[in-house]
Parts: sequence; C-alpha cells; structure tokens
Amino acid sequence: MKNAISFFLLTLCLLGCKKKDEIMEDLVIQAMTKGQWKMTSFLEGGVDRTADFSSYRFKYNTDFTMNAIKNGAIDKTGTWNGSATTMSILAEFPNATQPLVVINGTWNITRNGWSFVEANMTQNGNLKSLRLDRE
Repeated sequence: MKNAISFFLLTLCLLGCKKKDEIMEDLVIQAMTKGQWKMTSFLEGGVDRTADFSSYRFKYNTDFTMNAIKNGAIDKTGTWNGSATTMSILAEFPNATQPLVVINGTWNITRNGWSFVEANMTQNGNLKSLRLDRE
C-alpha cells in the first residue's frame, strides 16, 4: 500500500511539475497521432487542388514520421513536427512528386480543434492553404 501511495504521489508530481510548453507539445502529439487525416481542402495560388488528394489519407506517428496512404497502401513516408508555441507544423516528404511535394514546408496553423487543422504557407510568393479532418 505504501508503494502504491508513493507511486501515485511521484506520478502526480511529474504531471504537475511539467511546464506549460511541454504539456502543450504533448497535446499536439496526441491530437495529430490519433487516427488518420483526410485533406478536405487544398488551395494553391487560389486554385482548388483538393481533388489531387482524394485518394490519400495521412497518418502521423509518435516518432515524428508520417505516412501518405494512397488507396489503403503506404505511398510515401516522411517526417513531421508540430509546435504549439509557434502554432506551426512542419511536413517533409523527401523526393516527393506531385501532389505530395506541395505539402513540404512549415505550415502556420490558423484554426484547429481535436478533429481538424487549417493552415497556410507562402512559398515563393505563392499562398497555399489546407484543411485536414480526422476520419
């Protein structure tokens, strides 16, 4: 019984002693790694390219890898990282071709919830915006 109480107090202290930023980063990881995500909107330079992603789902993993799953099979593996502090997410699919290559870069999160993320990025003067929804 004494060991159980000691373990409980240690766990409580560890959870309570975490910094706010660490807690926020943990929440980003929890939100992103739960389930698969579908691209429900993708605009590039004002052109709607959502249909280019219709056969894709995205799976974000706790080891900061991500899979682009096309028609149920892994098409490409890349890396990701998210920051609650800067409200951004980095995505990188090495040697990607269309349409995945347009995802590469740092995205500024404009709106988000547990089941969706809206973000934009400007590259070479070209504004891109996306919306991902968890399935």
